[in-house]
Amino acid sequence: MRKKVALLGATGSIGKSTLDVLRRGKDVFEAVLFSSHTDSAGLEALGAEFPDAALALSGAEQGASRVGYFGSEGLLQAISGCGADIVVNGIAGAAGLAPSIAALESGIDLALANKETIVMAGPLVRALAEAKKARILPVDSEHSAIFQLLEVHGRENLATILLTASGGPFRTYTQEQLTRVRAQDALKHPTWNMGAKITIDSASMANKGLEVIEAARLFDIPDAAIADVIQVIVHPQSIVHSMISLKDGSIYAQISRPDMRFPIQNALYYPENAPSGFETLDFKQLTLSFEQPDEEKFPMLPLAYQALNAGALYPVVYNAANEVAVAAFLMEQIRFPDIAHVVALALEHNWDGKLELDAIRETDSRARSIAKSSVNTLSFLPIM
Repeated sequence: MRKKVALLGATGSIGKSTLDVLRRGKDVFEAVLFSSHTDSAGLEALGAEFPDAALALSGAEQGASRVGYFGSEGLLQAISGCGADIVVNGIAGAAGLAPSIAALESGIDLALANKETIVMAGPLVRALAEAKKARILPVDSEHSAIFQLLEVHGRENLATILLTASGGPFRTYTQEQLTRVRAQDALKHPTWNMGAKITIDSASMANKGLEVIEAARLFDIPDAAIADVIQVIVHPQSIVHSMISLKDGSIYAQISRPDMRFPIQNALYYPENAPSGFETLDFKQLTLSFEQPDEEKFPMLPLAYQALNAGALYPVVYNAANEVAVAAFLMEQIRFPDIAHVVALALEHNWDGKLELDAIRETDSRARSIAKSSVNTLSFLPIM
């Protein structure tokens, strides 16, 4: 019997990579649901290719004739009723949290590319998964690497997690140069082909900050030990997707080409390891280098550690304020360094409280409002 797969964000970058894995494994997988936020034409094309799959358009109340579910509530209904064995959540941003919860509530395994699910509500969704006997399988290349390494070497033997970062397109820029970069410059990632938001996050190292928070929540790192256990190292070639060091001092790395199809395939086939046919590394032409991140030029990274240390709801604020700031930067309302400034200002407010879904929603909304006020103030400054 084929494994039934629901793919959320099917027309985005994660979706397109997942579709390639599904097409290559057509004898193994059956697509039962595709969703897109607003790309009705792309969704309808998938409906023609996979006529038995349900279609959901989460960002509209009407659309292509083949679409059976509309709006955010329609998407949640589609997830609950599609009969999937596994849901691939490739939705970008905080909008991915509710679909993740809907999948787990239905006892469906979750292949998670939406890091915001864990950043905003990690302990809650992990408890839900355990209660429903569903698995959370990380699809971020870094967390997939750590997951695979810990499967082999054992969580009990872990000493440190070494999260690798490409450094983005501005790794060698001076602080003065960073004030003059434009959105089109930040969208030119040196090794990965991704959506606009995550590409900007990579340029600012906010993506790595989010991944630090995600790693802490996914792999049960005690709050007091996070700064020592989770370390970030810049690796421009994006070949080493992360490493772990064990208590005996040995270090193990997961290495492959920078291709999201690898972690997606690992999640879809889990616990099996299947041939992929993807291009492998040529070690005859391979050079690997590593360096420390510059936290002064890229303050989004230390701000993530600050959010983790401050309390349960502060990571929600970090994510929400960053989403607002990135959107403003893409519209050229603020300068590139202002992204971190908006987030830092939001984190200065009091966000004490218990990590509950209602509190997460209220915190997310209030943080966005505060961040938008900061953007409105900064937008009066000229863009160089």
